[in-house]
Amino acid sequence: MTSKPRERVSFSEDFRRFFQRGLAALLPTLITLWLLIWVWNFLWNSLGVHLIWLVKYAQYNLGGPDAQWGNVNRMWEIRTPEWFKQLIGVTLAIVLVYVVGLFVGNLIGRTFWRVGEKLAMKIPIIRAIYPAVKQVTDFLLQERAQLQFSRVVAVQPHTSNIWSIGLVTGAGLRPLQDATGSEMISVFVPSSPTAFSGYVLVVPRESVVELPLTVEEAMRLLVSGGVINPLDRASLPESATTL
Repeated sequence: MTSKPRERVSFSEDFRRFFQRGLAALLPTLITLWLLIWVWNFLWNSLGVHLIWLVKYAQYNLGGPDAQWGNVNRMWEIRTPEWFKQLIGVTLAIVLVYVVGLFVGNLIGRTFWRVGEKLAMKIPIIRAIYPAVKQVTDFLLQERAQLQFSRVVAVQPHTSNIWSIGLVTGAGLRPLQDATGSEMISVFVPSSPTAFSGYVLVVPRESVVELPLTVEEAMRLLVSGGVINPLDRASLPESATTL
């Protein structure tokens, strides 16, 4: 019995197959590195640059009467490698964030922080932006035990039969409930793949479909762009399916 001759694969098909395999192997690492670089740049540009300036200012003041700002600035801007300067700045930024967490973690620090927020809220521009940003960050960064009270639902924000994944954040607006005669709820619909941004819907309770997902599973689905389906065990990494 003669064996069937092996079908010859063209170079384009062969290249496409192996390119997809390489992409599937590298994408998790590349996306993880991209997120880490984004966090690094955010900490450096938001806090690290200013902390390095404070370090230079402290060196200038502690250098005695012979200290010159030009020498201090030259040491940091010319003699210090950029990567080392950023390493120091980001490290100081991480320490600063940790210290702020310790400060607001006790009653006295929390009281002072709230007083500072009330003073900042007297500025018109800050008063228009800060409360909305704070509500979103408080919701996303709250403790795991509190996060479990949020339910994952599916809503239809634009048209029928097209669904979005959302998180129930609370009760709806009372005037809207009175006007419609329906119980309303607030649903935060995260964007993909940056699930830290999104928009808020106020919808009737009966128009949402509750999903058997935790908040962490829903976030994993959104960040992956729908590639990782928590309800489909075959789509999870091998390490996740063994949990």
